[in-house]
Amino acid sequence: MTNPIIALLGNPNVGKTSLFNRITKLHQKVGNYPGITVEKREGTLKSGNKTYTIVDLPGTYTLFPTSLDEEIVFNTLADKSNKFYPDLVVVVAEPNNLTRSIILYQQARELGLQAIFVINMIDEVAAKGLDIDYNKLESYLQCHVYTTDARNGKGIKELIRAFDDRPGTYTGGFNIGSDYATIMEEAKGLFPLLTEYQTWQFVAQDKISFLSKELNDAILALRAKHQLTASNLQKHEVVRRHKTVDKNTEAIISKIENKHLTKTNVIDKYLLHPVFGYIVFFLILFFTFQLVFTLSTPIMDWIDENFSALIAYTSTVLPDGPISDLITQGLLAGIGGIVIFIPQIAILFLLVSLMEETGYMSRVVFLMDRWLRPYGLNGKSVIPLISGIGCAVPAIMSARNIENTKERLLTMLVTPFMTCAARLPIYIVLIGLVIPDETFMGIGLQGLVLTLLYVLGVVAALVSAWGLNLVIKSEHKSFLIFELPSYKTPDWKNVITNIWDKTSSFIFGAGKIILAMSVILWVLGSFGPNDKFSEAQKYVQQANPILEGAHLEEKIASFKLEHSFLGYIGMGIEPLVEPLGYDWKMGIGLVSSFAAREVFVATMATVYSLGENVDIEDEGQRETLLSRMRSEINRNTGLPAYNLASGVSLLLFYAFAMQCMSTIATVKRETGSWKWTIFQTVMMTGVAYIFAFIAYQTLK
Repeated sequence: MTNPIIALLGNPNVGKTSLFNRITKLHQKVGNYPGITVEKREGTLKSGNKTYTIVDLPGTYTLFPTSLDEEIVFNTLADKSNKFYPDLVVVVAEPNNLTRSIILYQQARELGLQAIFVINMIDEVAAKGLDIDYNKLESYLQCHVYTTDARNGKGIKELIRAFDDRPGTYTGGFNIGSDYATIMEEAKGLFPLLTEYQTWQFVAQDKISFLSKELNDAILALRAKHQLTASNLQKHEVVRRHKTVDKNTEAIISKIENKHLTKTNVIDKYLLHPVFGYIVFFLILFFTFQLVFTLSTPIMDWIDENFSALIAYTSTVLPDGPISDLITQGLLAGIGGIVIFIPQIAILFLLVSLMEETGYMSRVVFLMDRWLRPYGLNGKSVIPLISGIGCAVPAIMSARNIENTKERLLTMLVTPFMTCAARLPIYIVLIGLVIPDETFMGIGLQGLVLTLLYVLGVVAALVSAWGLNLVIKSEHKSFLIFELPSYKTPDWKNVITNIWDKTSSFIFGAGKIILAMSVILWVLGSFGPNDKFSEAQKYVQQANPILEGAHLEEKIASFKLEHSFLGYIGMGIEPLVEPLGYDWKMGIGLVSSFAAREVFVATMATVYSLGENVDIEDEGQRETLLSRMRSEINRNTGLPAYNLASGVSLLLFYAFAMQCMSTIATVKRETGSWKWTIFQTVMMTGVAYIFAFIAYQTLK
């Protein structure tokens, strides 16, 4: 016997997720609906000798879908074969906009569903000067009305006891009107067993994804025959319902006139101001990302140091050999590459959750939507885009807060164009190599180039979003329709749950891909196809008999890298990168930096026999590396390998190319699709190649 399914249905910002967290506690799992990026929250509740499955449906204003999220809601409630078709729908409302929730409740009941009505945030009734006649409301809805405050647990026990309630037959009903009587009679022939309202829903929607093509075509033909459109039918219902509900609730819900500005209105005078509002927003953003770096850096350094110590200790304990190297340099290093992201992800989502919980995130959307909308993005896209300056991994994950599927996907696809912190070591080395340390009109050229690279990242993200918006089609139009919620103190249970959800999904989702890629790259760099790799010491000593000690070890490491599988891959791609001004050594750097962008510097140090532990913050070590790279000759051109043309080409390649395997793994995890992951990687690499090619061919 399956558990009864209880579905939570409600508008955005009614506290539905807080209610879900209260009911399920930690007995919940978060994933995506199969094949799509809409988040699915499912939990269990044990009450007495019964176990219930609780489903938190995406927030919606109507059962006429305008987004993929809302389509999921409709499909769950209208399709009896759906895995999550509910035994009971709990319609969650909030005091300030009961009429919208009442309409949602009526639509659910008229689809033939059993439903109860819950007014959450009940503490705001008095604060907002509302007066609700609960007896009249229960009579109008034909069910008991429950009141809760999910933030402190008030009314939760009474609500849980109601999960066995079945209000019975609903005798209300939407009056469709005589104008549509004929089309409804013909439609009933297609759906003889459905309720009249469900038949109306099918007729009034462009396409029902769970119906066969034949039935969808029949509905389309029916509308065409009567010269009707889906949008006109939907408008008819919306207007008629609102008029009826507004009239019927006049005696149920009344508002005491409050001539004084509420606390929320006072705050919004400043936070939504056309000038001051943006200043405050960017100050909050600056503060947020400063906190992310300030708080996470010591923890990340501690993780890095301790993983390095663990790897060193494990190397001394295990016998020398490939198994030991696999465990230390492959598995442990790969796990370290996963764990080191946790502080940034957790801290960023702590701060984003606080903005969501306090109600400020809705103001962010309001302020930024007008600026990002022309590029196909959403007001909430500003958080991932600016987060990308720190690290693309948590930035892409923060796009989950964007409800519209297309806008969420666009944001994920373009966020890696933003210049992340991992590119900075490469920029410092390359700018130091090819840009003169001079000033122009009092401005340092090297600092100016670095600034332009950051600006280039922003431009690339916005332009690519604009282009992709024209290419990627969506069945649903995007509209900015939402209500600004009241400011409130955070629900810390929600905040902690959100941080855990995001962090654990990265560890157990993207982490598996990162670990696999880490091991593959280790294998490519640690083995070679012939004796030049396995007997590297012999070849090096024959060519350099006077070398000894650390210098000998560095030369051997460089020789082994050159003759490893990774080295041969670098030589193999040389014909591809030669038009960009690169030789095989630079090719090795490109391939190895797929593990992480900053690995490019360590790889170049190894290639040039300096050892892999070069610290570019140490001026002496940095100058040694720069000196060695300046003296390098490109065997294809006979010219210095790092000149203005090749250096600018490399800078542009790294400015546009997909950042690293962690980013790719995160995109795969968040989109649930290899198609979009591969598309993004190919697109960014293609853009990087084209601009690097143009720069080199122009400047050489």
